[in-house]
Amino acid sequence: MIGFLGLGRTLDRLKLGRLKDGLAKTRAQLGALLSGRRLDDAWFDDVETALLTADVGTVATGDLMAAIRTEVKARRLNDDSEPSALASVVSDCIEAALVPLVPPSPAPLTGPRVVMVAGVNGAGKTTSIGKLANAWKTDGQQVLMGAGDTFRAAAREQLIVWGERNGVDVISQAQGDPAAVAFDAVSAGLARKMDIVLVDTAGRLPTQLHLMEELKKVKRVMGKAIPEAPHEIWLVIDGGTGQNAITQVKAFDDALGLTGLVVTKLDGTAKGGVLLAMAKARPIPVWYIGVGEGIHDLQPFDAKAFAQALVGEI
Repeated sequence: MIGFLGLGRTLDRLKLGRLKDGLAKTRAQLGALLSGRRLDDAWFDDVETALLTADVGTVATGDLMAAIRTEVKARRLNDDSEPSALASVVSDCIEAALVPLVPPSPAPLTGPRVVMVAGVNGAGKTTSIGKLANAWKTDGQQVLMGAGDTFRAAAREQLIVWGERNGVDVISQAQGDPAAVAFDAVSAGLARKMDIVLVDTAGRLPTQLHLMEELKKVKRVMGKAIPEAPHEIWLVIDGGTGQNAITQVKAFDDALGLTGLVVTKLDGTAKGGVLLAMAKARPIPVWYIGVGEGIHDLQPFDAKAFAQALVGEI
């Protein structure tokens, strides 16, 4: 048993390979700087440029470069140092910068853990919910899903398909208020003694203030079924949207009080640096990352593995 959220799960060789494939664009840029170069100001400038190009952002890049310079000096690296030693410095500094995103251990509960999932259309929200349900069901958890995205008929149907595929019941209404669906799902999870209740919500932009108010209502109504619910409020973001992802996180966090992120589409098109920017701008735990379209391509976030995938083999 890996328990809720997949804590303690280690990435096997296949999953680590998929992660490296997903971050190949950034790794190629950084990897080219790790051999056959003098450790002069031009080298540090090129590393800084590579980080900025990878969506790390100016503030996080500045802090990361300061850490790299300090470690290069502390480890007494020079022009004759092995590329692996230099790669270790960059990887270790990236890992340290990602520590604020490492999820905490969840507090134990006597009833179902309610996970409310939000996100803009196109980020992969409903698909991620289906994959999470599959992972937890496979691990032996009793899972129930709520189709709270009533604004988009296809979302309800999509979640029902995921439910059938995973052998997980879905609470839904053909037409109805999303808050009512959320309340019914949480109530059913309590009555059926579920371990986890996953509630989908309608995709929306953070600038759509009336829809953000609807999300707040959904959150409040869940608390009427179980006082502490939702226990987790996660935002699904597209890892390929760069700095725009940070804008989304800030807006949803201000409105809902996020407890976690799921970062999707780190599958070769994204640069990956946005997580470093996030760790500096709004350090909300990253529970899962998506590195492909397959049902098992949603995997727990591992700061060390992520850093090594960005830099390459050490």
